[in-house]
Amino acid sequence: MIIAEDDKIEKLALKEKLAAQFEMKDLGKLKYFLGIEVAYSKNGIFISQSEESAPVEKAQYQRLVGKLIYLSHTRPDIAYAISILSQFMHDPRERHMQAVDKILPYLKSSPGKGLLFKREDTLTMKIYTDADYAGSITDRISTFGYCMFLGDSLVTWRSKKQDKVSCSSAEAKFRALAQGMCEGLWMKIILDDLKVKVDNPVQLYCDNKSVMSIAHNPVQHDRIKHIEIDRHFIKDNLDRGFVITTHVPTELQIADSFTKGLPQGRFQDLVSKLGMIDIHLPT
Repeated sequence: MIIAEDDKIEKLALKEKLAAQFEMKDLGKLKYFLGIEVAYSKNGIFISQSEESAPVEKAQYQRLVGKLIYLSHTRPDIAYAISILSQFMHDPRERHMQAVDKILPYLKSSPGKGLLFKREDTLTMKIYTDADYAGSITDRISTFGYCMFLGDSLVTWRSKKQDKVSCSSAEAKFRALAQGMCEGLWMKIILDDLKVKVDNPVQLYCDNKSVMSIAHNPVQHDRIKHIEIDRHFIKDNLDRGFVITTHVPTELQIADSFTKGLPQGRFQDLVSKLGMIDIHLPT
């Protein structure tokens, strides 16, 4: 939605009324809308539509991205980037290859980086879930991500586009919560087969209080008819005590790095919380 005005007070009042009825995210000054790019200067406003970038050699792109997909099994810090690049395997363009070329120097700068699995006497399972609402500029489908820790060790993670467009940020994050819960229950079954005891219920961390309220409160039925199966699944496991939900501030939401591109400082901060180390660096 674009809001235009010649009265800043009226615009603010309109935004407040809309926010009271709908869950909204203010993206700030208009820069991009339905393929149209908007630029500003002292001379006025310039709008344009970029031409499609040139195609690249498909086999080479597929080989490179395929290797990066395999490498991401021990490098969760590139999981989001690879999930985006892998969406264009059948029709890669020059801009996609340029993105690959940016990932390679990053990997070469820290070839010894990987995951440390720590020895621990007790194990608790923690899962961080998140979604970037309507993050894809091509089809407005949200990207969800989760990461699971056993104790302080990262054991599984995922970054992936959802299978349909979500109508709100709460819906996108609710679906991510359900995906994270599925992953936790699946891992618990594996650990039970291996006779590994997990202390306490699975802890699900989410940074959206509306999502947590919907998960616990069946009264909000009308808001979530379209995600009814997920709601029953989540509520059932909460009632049985298998899982508990915990609110985490957005700045501490580790799964943020699996759902969107981030500024360098924020990205490095979250990567440090994934339990990755570089064996080539002096201790």
